[in-house]
Amino acid sequence: MSRKPDCTSAMRNLIKEVRDDFPFNVPDANICGISCVGCPKKLLEIVDTELCEWEVKLDENITPKLGEISRLGKLCKNVRRGLKRNGLVR
Repeated sequence: MSRKPDCTSAMRNLIKEVRDDFPFNVPDANICGISCVGCPKKLLEIVDTELCEWEVKLDENITPKLGEISRLGKLCKNVRRGLKRNGLVR
């Protein structure tokens, strides 16, 4: 049986997965289409801001609580749903 990661490792893993999955480096022209649903540009900005804040906190050795990891995961899940509606993720 594998051991569960500590809260800091879990948050770093979540951040890495989101950074790898979401199209943060795609030009705005490719994100904003003619028929947007839920403004994917703003959704990406919200997630990027949260991820940057947590990267800074983790670098300052601030340990996230389980609820904070869960909240970020829920935000990313909901944003991913919006990005999928707009065809930006699979």
